[in-house]
Amino acid sequence: MLKSTVHRSSPAQTLIQWRKPFIFSETTAPFLLQQKSVIPKREKSFRVRSASTTIKAVPSSIDKSSGTTTVKVVVTVLVTSRGFLLEFLSNLELTSWLDYISDLFGRSILLELVPAELDPKTGLEKKTIKGYAHRTSNDGNEVKYESDFVITQDFGEIGAILVQNEHHKEMHLQTIVLDGFPHGTVTVTCNSFVHAKFDDPEKRIFFTNKSYLPSQTPSGLKKLREKDLTLVRGDGQGERKAFERIYDYDVYNDLGDPDSSDDLKRPVLGGKEHPYPRRCRTGRPRTEKDKLSESRAGSVYVPRDENFSEVKSATFYEKATYSVLHAALPYLETVIDPDLRFPYFTAIDSLFNEGVELPELETQGLLGIISRLVKFVTGVGKDILRFDTPEMVDRDKFSWFRDVEFGRQTLAGLNPYSIQLVKKWPLKSELDPTVYGPPESAITTELVEQEIKGFMTVDEAVEKKRLFILDYHDLLLPYVNKVREIKGTTLYGSRTLFFLTPSGTLRPLAIELTRPPLDGKPQWKKVYRPSWSATDAWLWRLAKVHVLAHDSGYHQLVSHWLRTHCCTEPYIIATNRQLSTMHPIFRLLHPHLRYTMEINALARVALINAGGTIESSFSPGEYSMEISSAAYDLLWQFDLQALPADLISRGMAVENPTAPHGLKLAIEDYPFANDGLILWDAIKEWVTDYVNHYYPSKTLVQSDQELQEWWTEIRTVGHRDKKDEPWWPVLDTPEDLIGILTTIIWVASGHHAAVNFGQYDFAAYFPNRPTIARTKMPCEEELSEEQWKRFVERPEDELLSVFPSQKQATQVMAVLDMLSNHSPDEEYIGKTMQPSWSENPIIKAAYERFSGRLMELEGTIDARNANKNLNNRTGAGVVPYELLKPLSDPGVTGRGVPNSISI
Repeated sequence: MLKSTVHRSSPAQTLIQWRKPFIFSETTAPFLLQQKSVIPKREKSFRVRSASTTIKAVPSSIDKSSGTTTVKVVVTVLVTSRGFLLEFLSNLELTSWLDYISDLFGRSILLELVPAELDPKTGLEKKTIKGYAHRTSNDGNEVKYESDFVITQDFGEIGAILVQNEHHKEMHLQTIVLDGFPHGTVTVTCNSFVHAKFDDPEKRIFFTNKSYLPSQTPSGLKKLREKDLTLVRGDGQGERKAFERIYDYDVYNDLGDPDSSDDLKRPVLGGKEHPYPRRCRTGRPRTEKDKLSESRAGSVYVPRDENFSEVKSATFYEKATYSVLHAALPYLETVIDPDLRFPYFTAIDSLFNEGVELPELETQGLLGIISRLVKFVTGVGKDILRFDTPEMVDRDKFSWFRDVEFGRQTLAGLNPYSIQLVKKWPLKSELDPTVYGPPESAITTELVEQEIKGFMTVDEAVEKKRLFILDYHDLLLPYVNKVREIKGTTLYGSRTLFFLTPSGTLRPLAIELTRPPLDGKPQWKKVYRPSWSATDAWLWRLAKVHVLAHDSGYHQLVSHWLRTHCCTEPYIIATNRQLSTMHPIFRLLHPHLRYTMEINALARVALINAGGTIESSFSPGEYSMEISSAAYDLLWQFDLQALPADLISRGMAVENPTAPHGLKLAIEDYPFANDGLILWDAIKEWVTDYVNHYYPSKTLVQSDQELQEWWTEIRTVGHRDKKDEPWWPVLDTPEDLIGILTTIIWVASGHHAAVNFGQYDFAAYFPNRPTIARTKMPCEEELSEEQWKRFVERPEDELLSVFPSQKQATQVMAVLDMLSNHSPDEEYIGKTMQPSWSENPIIKAAYERFSGRLMELEGTIDARNANKNLNNRTGAGVVPYELLKPLSDPGVTGRGVPNSISI
């Protein structure tokens, strides 16, 4: 039989070897199972633990004379760390002893077998067969339960199992395997928490591993299929409870905390004023001061099955996340002046070789919990927050200072989604000139031709696709004056122009910084260029800091949070609300939608919330999420989330049937695009094989009510503020479905991996990617002669002043270390076959081909990184581009593509 991967935790303690109880069946009289006498082992103490469950059946017998079959079921319960904690705190409670008694009398789990078909004679539902599974033994961290069922010949195939947890604490069912049926073994893969009947008397429904379109559903399961979907949708009322699995929608109205402070009030994201995707509804009460905002009291609900696995929870939530966000960072506030800058560059280096001393008493609980960051220094006797040296700095400490690395990272760095081809010249803003000033860019033809003199004219450069740009002008300019009212930060609209050199690298030509009209003063804009003049060279470096801060903010708020985490949550909600767990598309998508809702909820608690890490350490401050909303409104389209469409829309590729992947890249050595297109094609091929198997004709797509409702709900509810856009794909044919599914899977896997798991290596040394620019350019007209004099005398001080403060840098570094970390139980794309796929020979073969292609991608990436002709991947001190290598070891590795947005 196929065994699913299980998450192991603390071993369970054997309580007692139980006698077999009476088993009841609705089709037979109660009978007593024959058994050998078992003497219970003496136990020092008794504990009842919340656990995950596997039900495994062993072969039994067929009684030809009576026409019955005996099926034996073995239930394996895996102890969970969460259950262990609850048990430890409550093992003297009455409920624990009641659970003990339930086990003693063999009434722990009530199982109900449901026939797949209706009675062919009457057209009515056949009787189900019920029986209790009783506890029998312990084996390491597994507690086993057993049950026998006597089944008559007219029962037919089993279609589902109803489960009722008789304990007072939840269980996590892993799989149910029934053996002994004439037609062979039946597997039911659950991978789901089952609440106690005392929390909710409704029985859980689990279908077999065989997938069915709605029209193909066995007659005996149609009502059950509809009921299960109704249960997970809820009624949209009340506050959600931790044990529930209700999926519903709400706006982002819980980012602010107005009851704590007026300064923490934030606008609701989602609606006409601030368009945004929807999140999972929690139903918490509204705040006292703002009835539009939801209270932040208590934990954030996510459906129970969306919580991290035990291993992932221990790795991230309990260890890294909780400790860094709720312990280490607050401690830093006690030891670091929030406005204190780094006095020298050597002080930045000290974070990696000396560290920050932490208070002695408060950090005792941190030791061993964030061991990557917190070290105990022998001889000094102090606890030190000390960071591992990022690979980029380890290879070349001064690479961040060079323009060639600035250009290279737009193609092979943390944010490869912003660079775009210059399609029109001259550059011009589309904002209202009566509000924001003249739309014409200060980067003129004459200026550019001075920089590329000897190569070609600007017109030739545009025609030959040699000019590229990072354009944050129109997105940021409307927020410049608002952000400048915040102490300790500033903002500009920016454009950065690059020239594609004959070697295939991008050479920065010019940076334009713009401030709109302010306090009666006209628009201010200035262009900075690389220069041989000492003063201009330092101004260029300062301008790069501002652009990099803009790019860091766009990366985190748009390329990362919005386009992956945020926009994927509606897909998860709709998939659970509209697609039955027996639907083949549900089973295709499920591995790619796991854990995302939990990490998103955590982000709303401590990262993107009012006063959180993003607001306190990134240039836009309290307007960060509003800018994310503006980007959603102006830029986000579902059809452009597909990698080929994204590259074409940015001018980075054109369609070419004779080229690899059907695209010709504007920059041949574009590491993200080159590796990403192989992964995209592999995903699309796998999805094509899968979809064509279940939908051999377009009529099956059109008539699939669940599928059509799923796509409609994504468009009209999950992304309600975009529901009337003309670019939404239609869903009429298998080809339409293949495109939609490939896009969703790509976003959750390749896209997210490309912008997430390099965060520590590229941004932990913050001079390479500062998250905030705290001071204005020294040549802006408001600055005094004294400020200009200070800059001329000590330009390095000006650079250190514009960088993040010591507190901001240290906070961000700790968070980036956490977010770049792979869990020990990470589920990488193409590595693990789902049980429902392995039971179908056609799907199994297709998945094996998919896995093989991903293994080839590993070798292809290694070969490319060894190719000395690829200057954006190789060279002295250059970090190889490995972010899209499918597999990784645990920890911070700079590689690995998980199935889902799992951190």
